[in-house]
Amino acid sequence: MTQALMKPDFAVHRPRAVERLINGQFVTDGAGVKINRVLTQNLQRRLDPFLMLDAFGSDKPGDYIAGFPEHPHRGFETISYMITGSMRHRDSAGNEGLITDGGVQWMTAGRGVAHSEMPEQTDGMMEGFQLWLNLPASDKMTAPWYRDIANTEIPRFTTGAGVTVQVIAGASHGVQGAMQRAGTEPLYLDIELPANASFEQLLPPGHNAFVYVFRGQVLIDEKPVPVSRMAILANDPRADGVRIMAAQDSRLILIAGRPLNEPIAQYGPFVMNTQAEVFQAVEDFRAGRFGA
Repeated sequence: MTQALMKPDFAVHRPRAVERLINGQFVTDGAGVKINRVLTQNLQRRLDPFLMLDAFGSDKPGDYIAGFPEHPHRGFETISYMITGSMRHRDSAGNEGLITDGGVQWMTAGRGVAHSEMPEQTDGMMEGFQLWLNLPASDKMTAPWYRDIANTEIPRFTTGAGVTVQVIAGASHGVQGAMQRAGTEPLYLDIELPANASFEQLLPPGHNAFVYVFRGQVLIDEKPVPVSRMAILANDPRADGVRIMAAQDSRLILIAGRPLNEPIAQYGPFVMNTQAEVFQAVEDFRAGRFGA
């Protein structure tokens, strides 16, 4: 058989172990939205290039209806993934979009944007995630940009074991995701596993990676990872990926990326490489120079 006709090998031969489990911190943000802040500031170096992960989910409108009124960002990207519910985005450059059930908004704040994210519904379930992805120093002052990705635009596949995978970013088992980023090479998968099913995903040895379980319970290299927990995957240079088995019907996100190994200077919604750049961001925002 010629090389061109050989089936690609997506099997994991030496899986990563779980380094530790993270509980997250329940906080309020925006105008009082209740969220579980899973990836906090003290994990930014360990999980470089990722800066923050918020998980939110409630069927009580009082927990989310106030939303996130206008606020600024500079120096990174936000990836908002709505599992259930609708969120309206407006920004200072006049852009507007609606994220609906299963949809994603990928926003590059770049040199600066002020925007709002407000729920469109007044009743029912609101559930999703917001991930902050750092930008390389060379891209921090790029022009703001965003893309709304409907659920129907997210590539997906189902394995022989009945595992359904949505490929938001990167690639899995030969399926290219909706988004690609050369600098950080992010992988963002939504994986739904029936009880006792297994799934394997290749990961570059140098990439930082984690799993967040939001339904059921899984085993990663035989270590239980319960619902509402993040598992940081060990950076073993000999490992080639992760192997996940569902102890019951489960659903999770798997996220990985190439670390930037650059200084991180953060002041709230501004993430730069030096304190001087952060002070400039604050001054620019106060002077009305964001996304006009």
